[in-house]
Amino acid sequence: MKKVLIITYYWPPAGGPGVQRWLKFVKYLPDFDITPIVYIPENPTYPIIDNGLLDEIPENCTILKQKIIEPYGLASFFSMKNSKGISSGIIPNQKKQSFLQKILLWVRGNVFIPDARILWVKPSVNYLSKYIQENNIDIIVTTGPPHSLHLIGLRLKRQSNIKWMADFRDPWTTIGYHKSLKLSSFAENKHKKLERQVLNTADVIIVTSPTTKVEFQTITNKPIEIITNGYDVESIGKITLDAKFTLAHIGSFLSDRNPRILWEVLKELNLEITDFASHFELKLIGKVSQEVLDSISDFDLNKYVNNLGYLSHNEAIEHQRKSQVLLLIEIDSEVTKSIIPGKLFEYMVSERPIVAIGPKGSDFESILTETNTGIFCNYDEKEKLKAKILDFYALYLDKKLKVNAIGLEKYSRKSLTQKLSEIVLETIV
Repeated sequence: MKKVLIITYYWPPAGGPGVQRWLKFVKYLPDFDITPIVYIPENPTYPIIDNGLLDEIPENCTILKQKIIEPYGLASFFSMKNSKGISSGIIPNQKKQSFLQKILLWVRGNVFIPDARILWVKPSVNYLSKYIQENNIDIIVTTGPPHSLHLIGLRLKRQSNIKWMADFRDPWTTIGYHKSLKLSSFAENKHKKLERQVLNTADVIIVTSPTTKVEFQTITNKPIEIITNGYDVESIGKITLDAKFTLAHIGSFLSDRNPRILWEVLKELNLEITDFASHFELKLIGKVSQEVLDSISDFDLNKYVNNLGYLSHNEAIEHQRKSQVLLLIEIDSEVTKSIIPGKLFEYMVSERPIVAIGPKGSDFESILTETNTGIFCNYDEKEKLKAKILDFYALYLDKKLKVNAIGLEKYSRKSLTQKLSEIVLETIV
């Protein structure tokens, strides 16, 4: 059995999509003759907690922990709401930011580079360099964001020349929220310099989308492999579909992800289609920014909203399977074309139709098409969006609304782990 040391920040009881990817890889790696060892912070600041995920950690998995110093603890002294919001990615619209929010964002972007976990790098390198030597580790994996963890890999690689795989769940300098961090030219250049160093030092780069691969190929000649996120087989009992025509959004609803085109369409359907309003319900599950809620109110949709807040992973899966339609929204920006939301894959096996809205050329549009799991609309395709929702509504009334998905197996967590194991073994050799 080969030994892989996985360096990650997000781990149960952390909730949200960031924890799922490597939790599932760790679950299946032993099936492919690889022993995973996980290194995590002992006292992290997680904006979302889901204790139910603790049950998914394999019993025989070795977990290493070291203390971490994070500035969010100090920031919360001034404002718990603001510090938690920023750490979870809920960044208010620039015009609506308070003075304190602007200060926190400036500090986050210009003092802690690449991110607020930078103070964990040095103690982690000191601890892990010894552990690697004493325990015959074959390869290390760093996964980001937070991208500070890649700096741990960078230093360990330089010290011991151990094989290193850098996994990017999201891009680095082109991620959508970078523009909100009020970066100085010095900070922006430092981000790009660190990104280049990581990409040109790691033995293998793992990305989650084709667009990110193309982007990184302009920076490095190192091997770049695509391993998307995926779905796992969830043991959920028989589900009864919602009686209402529910459109459900599951996951963080960021300010920049506010689909006014959707709210406009839903308002028009309420006014134009007989009885649509009596059947319609908008379910919001997860953290929702105030800007999104205000926009929903602007279109007189408040009375149709069922805002359930953050739910455990299992509860979210239940709602995915019983909602009539699932909403998948991505920011309308050139830099978000590479984002393939992790919840897409769980959506795809829910047997419910997906309505996706995103920028032209989005990587996840082709996945929806090839798997026959939903429809995709650009932000300028209002009439197409309206027609598709109306089609789904008609099928709902006839009790015929369902999905006939195809070709999902390659996105299963076990299939993806097999691909990962093959890359690991090739890299070690």
